[in-house]
Amino acid sequence: MSSPADPRDPIREIPSPARRLWLGLCVILSTFAVFAWYTARKVEWLENFEVNVVERNRKSSVQLERLENDTYLLAISIRDMALGHAAYPLRDWKAGFTRLRDDMADAVRLEGRYAVSSPGANGLSARLHSDLTGLSNTADRIFALAAGGRSAQARAMVETTLENQRASITAIVARLLVMNGQAQAQAARRVNTVYASVRMDILLVTGLLFLLSLGTGLYVFEASRHAFGRMRCLAEQLDAQSTRLRELSWRLIDLQEQTLRQIARDLHDEFGQILTAIGLLLTRAESKNGSSELREDLEMAHSVVQETLQKVRDQSQMFRPAVLDDFGLEQTLEWLAQQFSRQAGIPVEFRAEGRESGYPPEEAIHLYRIVQEALNNVARHAHASRAWVFLREDSGQLQIEIKDDGTGFLPDASGERARREGLGLIAMRERAEHLQGTLAVQSTPGRGTTISVRVPFKKGVAAPVATKAG
Repeated sequence: MSSPADPRDPIREIPSPARRLWLGLCVILSTFAVFAWYTARKVEWLENFEVNVVERNRKSSVQLERLENDTYLLAISIRDMALGHAAYPLRDWKAGFTRLRDDMADAVRLEGRYAVSSPGANGLSARLHSDLTGLSNTADRIFALAAGGRSAQARAMVETTLENQRASITAIVARLLVMNGQAQAQAARRVNTVYASVRMDILLVTGLLFLLSLGTGLYVFEASRHAFGRMRCLAEQLDAQSTRLRELSWRLIDLQEQTLRQIARDLHDEFGQILTAIGLLLTRAESKNGSSELREDLEMAHSVVQETLQKVRDQSQMFRPAVLDDFGLEQTLEWLAQQFSRQAGIPVEFRAEGRESGYPPEEAIHLYRIVQEALNNVARHAHASRAWVFLREDSGQLQIEIKDDGTGFLPDASGERARREGLGLIAMRERAEHLQGTLAVQSTPGRGTTISVRVPFKKGVAAPVATKAG
């Protein structure tokens, strides 16, 4: 039992680029996906960095500048409070000092919320809280001394302790502002580095994708070129095989015609002569005296011989009609229509327009076979009640149409009828194409069939003027 798929099938040997194309596509899509994920992560990191570092650092710097401004106002107040000849007593500075202290405490609280955590910044922030608490406690003692009438001692504390605490706070704020500026510059450099890295990665991925696309395209081109080269070789082999098959088919058709011609000659010349001789002997025997029963038997035998002789002649004409060589294609087709009508019982109407003027018999025999095969199909498959055969010459073309009013069929169908008539139609097309012509089949279920043959008109030996063959 043969395997369902021949391992040496030349079609299967053609390499298919599908698998590697899918692999290349998957690699390209994976590269796109990884690059998209990488870019999204980088953008997310930049957004978080700008929100959590840059923006918070900016807000922290705003609060530090607020503290710096408050320490400047506090320095002015301390200077005025320390003057012995001040216009206002110390206790009158308490309300303004309290506002400054509260504003500084709020600024320190907000700065602690926004400040980015780092060892140096954390230590300075702790000192800032401690100094601000000490400043508040010192101010409370100063104003308590002033309220107790000890203004000189209170002014001395303003010039020394309070001023030192203010100076310490100013220095810490200045250092924190410097650190924030440095952190801001460092963050800007880091952002620029990330942007440069992403830009370089984009260029690298773009180049990689270009190389992948170029490689895939070159592979597809080479694989397609190789596959089409193999297909071209197969097409050339198929064309050569088709040409050899057509030559073989035509040799078979030619052999068939030679065989039919020989059979027709043998039937007509040998068997016909034998049957004619037997008929003459029976006629001579009938003329002699004999019993009536013997005479009746001889007449019956003579009748059988005559019928057999007629059938042999009819079959001889069907195999190779002598009328084709004697009277041409038109009268041969008319004789075929009459014979078919008589034998198949289906009326066939023959019509001719123009004169085919002696189409060469060796070429005309193929047109005769086409019409014969078409009428045989009408008798076997069409279930028709009538048929028509048209012969016309028009603009150097000889056209033959065979029509019937039968059941029809679908020309491209793969049903039982198409299988039965397939070889007949193939042989008819082979004959038409051998004559450098065309054959077309038009059929509709329930509306009959029309077979049209068109071949270039060829002049042959002029047909002799004779009576129609009967």
